[in-house]
Amino acid sequence: MPQGHEKSITQRAARPRPKGPPAAAGGTGPHVRIRDVADRAGVSVATVSRVLNGADSVAPEYRDKVLAAVEALGYRPNRLARNLRRQGAEMIGLVVSDIENPHFAQMVRAAEDEAYRRGYRVLLCNTDESPEKQAAYLEVLAGERVRGVILAPSDPAGREISQLLDLGIPVVAFDRSVRDPRADAVLVQNARAAELATEHLLAMGRERIGFIGGPVTTETGRERTAGYEATMRRHGLTPRVADGAFRIATAASAAATLLDAGPLDGLVVANNLMAIGALETLRARRIAVPEGIALVAFDDPFWADVVQPALTTLAQPIRAMVESAIELLLDRISGARGEPERIVFEFELRVRESSRAGFQGQGG
Repeated sequence: MPQGHEKSITQRAARPRPKGPPAAAGGTGPHVRIRDVADRAGVSVATVSRVLNGADSVAPEYRDKVLAAVEALGYRPNRLARNLRRQGAEMIGLVVSDIENPHFAQMVRAAEDEAYRRGYRVLLCNTDESPEKQAAYLEVLAGERVRGVILAPSDPAGREISQLLDLGIPVVAFDRSVRDPRADAVLVQNARAAELATEHLLAMGRERIGFIGGPVTTETGRERTAGYEATMRRHGLTPRVADGAFRIATAASAAATLLDAGPLDGLVVANNLMAIGALETLRARRIAVPEGIALVAFDDPFWADVVQPALTTLAQPIRAMVESAIELLLDRISGARGEPERIVFEFELRVRESSRAGFQGQGG
């Protein structure tokens, strides 16, 4: 992110805030009102309202005029906000890239808890790493005039992000940054964490270390791969990388590809879902962990210390990150800040049995 203030922290204290959400905004975009639509279409406000509410009592010619005016002016009716004012609640959008990933499931739970505590409700959207779904969901959230959006982007350059900000709807990027410099961001030190994992395996005496990464088209995939590669080269070793696409089945195939290319004695895996795929392949090939291959995985899912052997992980402080994201969003909603802010957290290496020292390794 080229602009704004940046902090690197492991914990950020919340600032005092008045109880309850701010007063709701008006029912339209910041510049276009229902009266503007009526004037452009040459009809009454009541006619516009009937068209927008789906009434069948409007003549087709007037309906067409109203819809054309809505399209031309970019008017967005705020039905949800009106309902929320009656119910005494405010809504924020929460858009994640993969709800099946325990990392994002933890993030959603923490966000819902914190938002509810602050008097807000959450609209959850899942993009499945699809730019098209991201665009569609952000369009819906813009139309409903949510008070703000926390976004783990699938497409950081999507023009729909800028459209939200143009409408006065603040955006906090979570886990991955976005291109628009007006957005705030809560991120983690991905490259540094990959270095930490690789250095840990090297300290355990492992040198033939492979890496299963995510797509380099994503910020997390790119940064984690770069951190691993830089560490290997710094030690005079050749990096061996396969793309697991942040998915279980693809990671299982990626692990097989790495093993077929030559023996390994260590493996770093760039998220928890891919760790499952890697473990499936190692089990199928009867390669013991850590005796044959020592393994470190990003994220710290609930099952990490339950599997056998317990999994060495790089844990993100999810709840602290979410609390910071909510705080940034509410600051922006209330107008408390002008400059965008970027908060960067660190990973914690949690060493368990999957990376213990003292074993010969596969092919040793």
